[in-house]
Amino acid sequence: MKLFPIWARELGIDAVIKGIDLPIHASAEDYRAVAAFIKDDPLSLGALVTTHKIDMYNAAADMFDCLDPYAKRFGELSSISKRDGIFCAHAKDPISSGLALDTFVPRDHWLKTGAQVCILGAGGSALSISACLADSGRHGADVPSRIHLNNRSAPRLSEAVRILEYLDVPMSYHLCKSPALNDRIVESLPAGSLIVNATGLGKDRPGSPLTARCKFPENGLVWELNYRGTLEFMHQAKAQEEGRGLFIEDGWTYFIHGWTQVIAEVFHIDITGERLAACDRLAREMRK
Repeated sequence: MKLFPIWARELGIDAVIKGIDLPIHASAEDYRAVAAFIKDDPLSLGALVTTHKIDMYNAAADMFDCLDPYAKRFGELSSISKRDGIFCAHAKDPISSGLALDTFVPRDHWLKTGAQVCILGAGGSALSISACLADSGRHGADVPSRIHLNNRSAPRLSEAVRILEYLDVPMSYHLCKSPALNDRIVESLPAGSLIVNATGLGKDRPGSPLTARCKFPENGLVWELNYRGTLEFMHQAKAQEEGRGLFIEDGWTYFIHGWTQVIAEVFHIDITGERLAACDRLAREMRK
């Protein structure tokens, strides 16, 4: 909320940001009321949706004139915009997560290591990351040898199986109702594997999907999607960083791409190259 006005001045955007705060898993009526307000209010140009991406889609998808292919495939929406009177919804996570992964996963990493991936959580970000990593059209043969998806909710895990059935990379789905069960999967991974905290624990709620006893794979890549909060998962990885040879990435770059992708969509502008670099610089200055 503090950053958007700074970005707006840099990008030449004449607009203010207003928050609409809903409790987690609000009622369908509340989500539809928000969508209707944005659609009917001439001063509302669009929105970035956080936390409620899947719930908003399930409750209000029929209210949009246009849903992009990612929104339909993953059953979520993170960007709401208008163009020539058309009310549109987009799922930007598959794009922004891929851009973020490109910044820290070395080229040919999977080909060279034969490593695997364990994604903790099965929400929209988890599914988007799975799809990005398994995209042979984008990466060729440089894809993980297996992707594990862990979740504590059986219905959501079943939905993930349905949504990701098109992927060519071998997938394993694990119902893990306790951190100790997540530990077992993580400790079974080969060296160089990637572990992602996509649960929201450490941001929306305190805690970690792993116990303090869990050993990360040697030379592993650890991605904490959160960039603020108590960040217990990242602190667990930091404690093993030197001893296990870990590379640790937080969610900052993902945050930058996620926001700028939506701003570009809402205001119909290009944010790449020097503009993206300026947004990143301004955000880092404010973060200090």
